[in-house]
Amino acid sequence: MKSMKIVKKAQAGFTLIELMIVVAIIGILAAVAIPNYQNYTAKSKFGAALSEVSAGKVGFDAKLNDGEAIEAPKDAGLSEAATANCTFGSTASTLTCDIIAGPSSVATKKITLTRDDAGNWKCTAPEVEQKLIGATGVCQGKA
Repeated sequence: MKSMKIVKKAQAGFTLIELMIVVAIIGILAAVAIPNYQNYTAKSKFGAALSEVSAGKVGFDAKLNDGEAIEAPKDAGLSEAATANCTFGSTASTLTCDIIAGPSSVATKKITLTRDDAGNWKCTAPEVEQKLIGATGVCQGKA
C-alpha cells in the first residue's frame, strides 16, 4: 500500500477583520492630523505675511526721521506689487498687509501695524484667531 503524504499549507495574507482594523486606525489618525495640519499651514502663512510687512517698519521710521511723509508702501521700502504673501497698504501711521491665498482661516485677512507718536509699533489682526498668531505680544488677534 502506498502511503499518502499530507502537505500542510502555510497561511498567507490577512483576514478581512485585520484589514478593516487597519483602515479604521488610518481613518482615526487622518481625522486628527488634517485639522492640525491646516492650523500649522495657517500659522506659517500668517508668520510669513507678518515678517514681510514688518520689514517695512525700518524704512517707515527712517522716512519719518528724515521728515518725509509716507504716502505709499514703496515709501517704506515695501513692494508695490503683491508678493506671494501680501498686498501692502499704508497711511501716515500704519502699514497693512492683506494676506494672499493660504488656508481660509487667514486668507484675505488683514494685518495692521500701527506706529504711535512715541515710535512704538502695535500689531493687530482682528479677523485672525489668536491661536493662529501665537503670543499676544507678537500680534493681537481675535480671542
